[in-house]
Amino acid sequence: MSTGSDSLPLTVLLISLGAVLGALSRYYVTRFCTRRFGLDFPVGTLLVNLSGSLLMGMAAGLFRIRFALPDPDHLLMVGFFGSYTTFSTYALDVYSLFRRRAIAPALLFWLGSPLAGFLCVELGIVLALWLTGGISS
Repeated sequence: MSTGSDSLPLTVLLISLGAVLGALSRYYVTRFCTRRFGLDFPVGTLLVNLSGSLLMGMAAGLFRIRFALPDPDHLLMVGFFGSYTTFSTYALDVYSLFRRRAIAPALLFWLGSPLAGFLCVELGIVLALWLTGGISS
């Protein structure tokens, strides 16, 4: 992703700062959802991954498509969203649901999350373009 003109120490600092903010955001969203909805279904992981997909789509729509910037923002795209959304937690939650023999929720979460995530990225891109005048209504 580097153009060659980036300062490596600055890039590493920006990614690290974004990662800390993303991890803390994920923690607090998941914690809130667990308190609100319980542990029967991984609402926190689903909300984090879908909101992260939507916001990443919006950021991609702004940075890459609408304004044709050559590199995404390291702080936001790589650091924050890379840390905020989490495939490993998703995989563990699917495993846990199957292990508890919650077959229908496990299948819904396992198959629905990637599909919904893809749709959220697409929606985010469309929203970003629409909000910035890239798509006429």
